[in-house]
Amino acid sequence: MTETTHATQARPYPFSDPHRLDVDPRYAGLRRDEPLVRVQLPFGEPAWLATRHADVRTVLGDPRFSRAAAVGRDEPRSVPYQRESGILGMDPPEHSRLRRLAAKAFTARRVEELRPRTRELADELVAGMIAAGSPADLVAHLATPLPIRVICDLLGVPVADQDRFHTWSEAIVSTTSLRPEVAESYLDQLLSYMAGLVAKRRVTPTDDLIGAMVRARDENADRLTEDEMVRLAAGLLAAGHETTVTQIPNLVYVLLTEPDVWQRLLDEPSLVPSAVEELLRFIPLGATSAFARYALTDVELGGVLVRAGEPVLVSIHSANRDETVFPDADRLVLDREANPHLAFGHGPHHCIGAQLARMELQVVLETLLTRTPGLRLAVPPAALTWKSGLLVRGLTALPVNW
Repeated sequence: MTETTHATQARPYPFSDPHRLDVDPRYAGLRRDEPLVRVQLPFGEPAWLATRHADVRTVLGDPRFSRAAAVGRDEPRSVPYQRESGILGMDPPEHSRLRRLAAKAFTARRVEELRPRTRELADELVAGMIAAGSPADLVAHLATPLPIRVICDLLGVPVADQDRFHTWSEAIVSTTSLRPEVAESYLDQLLSYMAGLVAKRRVTPTDDLIGAMVRARDENADRLTEDEMVRLAAGLLAAGHETTVTQIPNLVYVLLTEPDVWQRLLDEPSLVPSAVEELLRFIPLGATSAFARYALTDVELGGVLVRAGEPVLVSIHSANRDETVFPDADRLVLDREANPHLAFGHGPHHCIGAQLARMELQVVLETLLTRTPGLRLAVPPAALTWKSGLLVRGLTALPVNW
């Protein structure tokens, strides 16, 4: 075990600008030789970066590492300002108190109840794309509207307002895509919008998730403050569609650019569930690392002594390429049997909408395989444009033929 905290040794991070869906080759060397490395993000104090699967799981799941301890610290980050991270900045039991209120809407049983309606939506949207004629933009016709309509149904948010809240939600995932004052304005508008929906539920109660949170708040104010309720609802709305909107075209892009995988799924559609899991592992959705955990006590991690009070970041996409956990880790293996990927995180902050996202991705893939078996890119991969200045990687558009 080594003991060092020399901030001057910190390496600039991210190591390189995200390029499409590539994983920086330096992670492989770090996993082998220096699994815990000192890094310096554009803003905030230096941090440790965990790159191995086992260490990432430890940081995300071990109560000796705290999100709440970031409060009042110069947290490592990609933006000059510090965000109000809401439930993402809490530890149990405060975190558990809020999460329990929302978790009932995202159970496996509830998600399966949504599957038939999601299939109808996907079929309707793909039919509309086909009717519009090729080439068509998969992002505009399918990837954006489907997750928005599903989360709107679940929460009880008017789909007619989607253009507004989809725009405001960029404040949640922006690093440099929005000026600080614009991001703050968008977030304020999103919170104000959700507060208005809460007020309507008090006049006209409903059975959706926002209605349930309003009842929980009004029946027992100790369970949920008004501000917590509004922020939780806004966070669920934004997170409930933003990442899936981005991940759908990523998934299709990989399937259409990796040799023979689309044809294999056409030949073996029963592979769709395992293929989705493998794509979640294989695709590096995050553009950088965020949401540092602070050590509450001295902890040995990756052969290094992390001292109490030091922040630790994790690289999910490095962990998901860990050769000791995933044989042939840099290859897409559609029928990979053991796949303990960390695409949805781990521990108390494991993505509450993981089952919903899985279901949506499965439905999208099944629908495209059935309705557009000849799906292919309408332009060379090099001609595609990618989003920038966000916490997530994704395509601005995905023109396809079929």
